[in-house]
Amino acid sequence: MTFAGVVAQAKALAASPYKPQLDDLPPALAKLDYDGYVAIGFRPEAAPKLNRLFSMQLFHRGFLHRKRVALFLQSDEGPPRPLAYDSKLFRLGDKLAGKSFSSELGFAGFRLHYAFDPLNAGQQEEFLVFLGASYFRLRGKGQEYGISARAAAINTANPGKPEEFPDFTAFWISEPAPEAHTITVLALLDSPSLAGAYRFEIAPGDPSRVAVSASLHPRHAIGRLGLAPLTSMFVTGQNGPGARNAVPIEDVRPHVHDSDGLAVATRDDRLWRPLVNGRVAPQASLFRADNLVGFGLLQRERRFAAYMDVAARQEARPGLWVAPTVPGGFGPGAVELFEIPSREEWNDNIVAAFVPQTSPAVGAPLALDYTLTTVGPEPDSTLPGALARVVSTRFGSADQLRPLKPPLPGRRLIMIDFEGPGLPVSADAPITASVSASAGKMVDPVLEKVNQTGGWRIVTEWRPPMPMPAGDVVLRARLVLDGKPISETWDAVV
Repeated sequence: MTFAGVVAQAKALAASPYKPQLDDLPPALAKLDYDGYVAIGFRPEAAPKLNRLFSMQLFHRGFLHRKRVALFLQSDEGPPRPLAYDSKLFRLGDKLAGKSFSSELGFAGFRLHYAFDPLNAGQQEEFLVFLGASYFRLRGKGQEYGISARAAAINTANPGKPEEFPDFTAFWISEPAPEAHTITVLALLDSPSLAGAYRFEIAPGDPSRVAVSASLHPRHAIGRLGLAPLTSMFVTGQNGPGARNAVPIEDVRPHVHDSDGLAVATRDDRLWRPLVNGRVAPQASLFRADNLVGFGLLQRERRFAAYMDVAARQEARPGLWVAPTVPGGFGPGAVELFEIPSREEWNDNIVAAFVPQTSPAVGAPLALDYTLTTVGPEPDSTLPGALARVVSTRFGSADQLRPLKPPLPGRRLIMIDFEGPGLPVSADAPITASVSASAGKMVDPVLEKVNQTGGWRIVTEWRPPMPMPAGDVVLRARLVLDGKPISETWDAVV
């Protein structure tokens, strides 16, 4: 099977009515609860060896993972070889003890393992998982799973339209050359609204990178199509829930999140939006990006002391950076951030995707080429532009340090720290702070050189308008030297 062959299958699917998969899961698996499902384990000794450095393991169907995914192995010679289900490939756990299932059962997905140390090929680690709809998780060497990627998002944050979750229905995993450090996976996507073909050229390491090529074929007009979507979790961070009038979340851990902000880079600017939680309803924010260089949900806070969670290791969870192979290659459009109120860390409540200005029409396939890169500690060469980055955002009462008589309720003191390339070393440098607010006023910005970190800090005050607008107020700040920005643009909400 070639990518062109999968494209032909997707085109043929899109030209015919959508046929949902039959729900043919045996009752014992359909009724399985979470504990019963996680007790199922693939036997490592049965793992197909793809070459000296790569192997794969398979996921059983059951519980929430009801749909069958066709899996094929292929080499340079001969036709693709289907992987047949066998109950003996798994330890089924106590709740399924003594049971076996038909060879037609199939699998729910798969995961790839890789020897990050090529000299120790026997020590292979899981680094990529395809499981559930079109979701997949990727990590680099030394990182923990967190954020997920998806093939496509349909009608996410589109009022009046139910969200649609396309499914990967088939995968072709190519067996790489004996000493190859990369592997290719082809995938067929299907949903009521579109069909698609995907090619993943996967290079695990530090960082891990995936070059994605896709061909999307709509069955009918799509209200809102999200390209290269990312899904993550944010419960609480530096400034608590963050949204206006949100109820504080009491947790013994200072931070609970897989990502703490959205970065969007265009040819003209790089923007950083800290994530928030606690609104009364989900909210979508759009960032115009006609000349998109890249975007990503990142985990900039890398200190264990910020999380204090020994098991979750959220300080080691990766960011994911999406970059069109050709800058601006996604065409006119915007990066959309969708934030869903949540008080539970097992809910993925953050979505980011590129939304084209015009959705593709029926009969007009959309071709995409982009890379996904795991981001760990910054600065990172993955992020374009020699700009300082925002490393922390803190909000507090302005009455504590800047009292007024009479007091002015709602004043907020804001502290923004910047670190990275391009920042002056001397505290006497003629650096200035550019600040603005979409409503109310940003007043009395003060710049400080932070000798302890080598960075710079903006301390400023936001004074609310009267009356307050119903929605978010957007605040912006950046550092300027000799009339040119030397930091990314901090873009936050109150």
